[in-house]
Amino acid sequence: MPRFPAEWESHSATWIAWPHYEPDWPGKFEPIPWVYAEIARVLAASEPLNILCHDESVREDAEACLAAHHVTGDVRLHLQPTDRVWLRDSAPTGILGSDGALTWCNWAFNAWAKYDNYSNDATIGEFVARTTGAPRAMPVRADGGGRVVLEGGGIETDGCGTVMVTEEWLLSGVQDRNPGLGRSDYERIFAEHLGCSTTIWLGEGCVGDDTHGHVDDIARWVAPGVVVLALEEDPADENHTRSMDNLRRLRAARDARGEPLRVVTLPFPRPVVMDGQRLPASYANFYIANQAVLVPTFNDPRDRLALNTLAELIPDRPVVGIHAVDLVWGLGTLHCLTQQQPAPTLP
Repeated sequence: MPRFPAEWESHSATWIAWPHYEPDWPGKFEPIPWVYAEIARVLAASEPLNILCHDESVREDAEACLAAHHVTGDVRLHLQPTDRVWLRDSAPTGILGSDGALTWCNWAFNAWAKYDNYSNDATIGEFVARTTGAPRAMPVRADGGGRVVLEGGGIETDGCGTVMVTEEWLLSGVQDRNPGLGRSDYERIFAEHLGCSTTIWLGEGCVGDDTHGHVDDIARWVAPGVVVLALEEDPADENHTRSMDNLRRLRAARDARGEPLRVVTLPFPRPVVMDGQRLPASYANFYIANQAVLVPTFNDPRDRLALNTLAELIPDRPVVGIHAVDLVWGLGTLHCLTQQQPAPTLP
């Protein structure tokens, strides 16, 4: 039986990709590599860090930024073409077998059913599996409809057999990844390939989310039985109704152990708007590394409340704020750009 380990469990490494595609941050690309260098500095102090570089010139740029930022530790730069940097979605999901060994669950990737240029990103799973020497599983539909299209930012686990997803992401039909699949089909996929016997269905994701409802912008596990939820208390804000609905769902939910959940709320930052577009700014898009928790911040008084809340909930490692106002113009932040490689465990 496979097991989808929680993010706070031990990692062998973290994977990221160095930014190079200017259209993802139109007019704001210049500061992005420096934000990445700061992220790399924190991650490399926590665990081995693997960085995908689109070509030799991107690798040279990465080396220069990392050196200027005094990044030390086990950092490995790999030549691997990418279209975008959001490895949470394009890279495979690490699963542990009953023997404790790592297998990469390599979902099919189609750029969130929105963009045409994803041929490079669709090969990342094969590259990561080959580089790590771990086997790769490629889930296929039971109805013969080909590979299952999913993204890692849409699945959130407690490591104990429970997975959280949103209906907007998988069932709304707005961006139908897998035409013809319904709720029970996805629950079977999560049970078979992730070892998750219980699926908690939330409603909608946050406003401005380019993925149409990924759970990692709104609700995250921080311990077995404990979920943090991004909650907007202002009734005039577009996130209010959808986050209140998700709060009701979580309060009524049970995990795979049959236990009720402890739900702790995080605020949303004030709306971050650029060129008239509401961006998916959320403190829930944090990343739990071996020895740090990286949390996006937005030059907002609520930054401190979010950091303190997460520090109380995850007391065994320091909480580090990463300035993400420029980063979120690319429609993602820290969790979106990282993918953990779970450490194998003894049987």
